[in-house]
Amino acid sequence: MATTSTLGRITKALLAPALALGATVGLASAPAQAAVWSSCDQWGNTTLNGYTLYNNIWGSGAGSQCVWANSGTNWGVWANHPNTGGIKSYPNSKKVVNKTITSLASLTSSYNVTVPSSGAYNTSYDIWDTDYDYEIMLWVNYNGAVGPLGTSQGSVTLGGHTWNVYKGNNGANEVFSFLRTSDSNSGTVNIKPILTWISSTKGWMSSNETIGDVQFGYEITSSSGGLDFITNNLTVSSS
Repeated sequence: MATTSTLGRITKALLAPALALGATVGLASAPAQAAVWSSCDQWGNTTLNGYTLYNNIWGSGAGSQCVWANSGTNWGVWANHPNTGGIKSYPNSKKVVNKTITSLASLTSSYNVTVPSSGAYNTSYDIWDTDYDYEIMLWVNYNGAVGPLGTSQGSVTLGGHTWNVYKGNNGANEVFSFLRTSDSNSGTVNIKPILTWISSTKGWMSSNETIGDVQFGYEITSSSGGLDFITNNLTVSSS
């Protein structure tokens, strides 16, 4: 089973010099119009209309991957990773929040994606505090041999959905994973009640923790032959 924690390693990796994989594959199914930005570099990234996009190939044994974007909220990735275990990448779009849980009046997100029927991956939010001590993952859909880090904490209905909850530690940070009990390719998630439940109801972290950023993307374990993951639309809003 693949574990889910990514950003502890990703953050450290992004501080190192960017190392291109040297991929020469084309953008297999980029939109008909020319993308505003694209990259096949391992750590390729850019900022568009308030969102930061990352190609973010970080796992061992990874293959080729290219990301394209028309905006920070409409983007996609073509990935050809071998049919082996372990997460290979987490291409994502990030929105900075930088507010404590108690000071957040609201934190919501809407998504609409087109994902393949084959391969092993999850479509997920990855939410971090500013110190990268706590990672909150919200899986909205998943396919193939993938699974969360940690042990089951039962199920809970929060933010408009019912989730199976897992709690674990990857050696660098606490990981709280929420897996939707029914897959969804589009919808809206009210994130604030989930953060309140983790902090105030369960006491797993302080309600004074500052939420640094909300990421949305695809944790890809395998996509042999090349598969497309498309974010048709994404919004992250906080107040």
